[in-house]
Amino acid sequence: MLTMPADVTITHDRPIRTWFNCGGRAARYAQPATIEQLRQCLAIDRDLRVLGDGANLLIGDEGVDELVVELNTGEFAAVQIDIDAARGSGLVRAGAGVNLPKLIHQTHAAGLCGLEVLGGIPASIGGAAVMNAGGAFGEIGTFVEAVEVMARDGQIHTLPKASCTFAYRHSTFGEMERPIITAVHLRLSTGDTAAARAKLLEVMAYKKRTQPMAADSAGCTFKNPTLASAIETIGVAGQRVSAGLLIDRAGCKGLRIGGAEVSSQHGNFFVTHAGCTATDLLNLMAEVRRRVHGQFGVMLRPEVAIWGREATRMFAEVGSMHHR
Repeated sequence: MLTMPADVTITHDRPIRTWFNCGGRAARYAQPATIEQLRQCLAIDRDLRVLGDGANLLIGDEGVDELVVELNTGEFAAVQIDIDAARGSGLVRAGAGVNLPKLIHQTHAAGLCGLEVLGGIPASIGGAAVMNAGGAFGEIGTFVEAVEVMARDGQIHTLPKASCTFAYRHSTFGEMERPIITAVHLRLSTGDTAAARAKLLEVMAYKKRTQPMAADSAGCTFKNPTLASAIETIGVAGQRVSAGLLIDRAGCKGLRIGGAEVSSQHGNFFVTHAGCTATDLLNLMAEVRRRVHGQFGVMLRPEVAIWGREATRMFAEVGSMHHR
């Protein structure tokens, strides 16, 4: 006798967890545990949005109309590790909802090295792959061997790395439109895990020195821009420079609008205080972008994802005004 998969449960008017600790709610929310339940979600709303760790996300105060799907249970939270001693490496298959910081420790325990360069990045594996998460020490795309995705028609595809493109805070997966990552395959090396753990401590210590790790923040707010022309004491044409440096030089550190503030420790970290709204953050982002553009002629692009029709429209309109 065949056992039919359970139907996915849809809940309504649910808070959306983000690291900014503010913003609107999901009109509809689901937490599928299987591929079939994810297909059911697509049948309900082909334009559904996938929620990862919420660490790189700003939700508009109006909330999200699309179905919000969180892939952090069941088969989407599973990890398999296969060691290839002859090759001196191991292949890790991690479901999209696997927590990246926990996976770093799990791979070290299995005798695998590499992911320690991603220490201090709060992300799910799926979200990390989508944005090619990384920093000064490395990017996740370096380790990707293959990606399993679900197309918006519900079909599953396994794409080798050659079919994927990883660039600075960006990735593409084949020719599909907005595929949903269900699992990521990572190739890591066997080696000195004690040294790997020491490297992880070094990475974490660096971040604690330079970033407001304890604050409510989504990490870097803007992408580091590539200069179209040289800026004295900043960089030469074609060079990618620090958005935080530009924000600092534009005098924005400590700038506050409502409950949102530019960190005095790192200019590209926007932190929230009690009572902060998403509108406060959007207004602060717009003002910082206006000041940087006015002083340096550089248009900063958001690294944080912005959800919500009104929030997206508001930020897009501010950007277009700077080009007029």
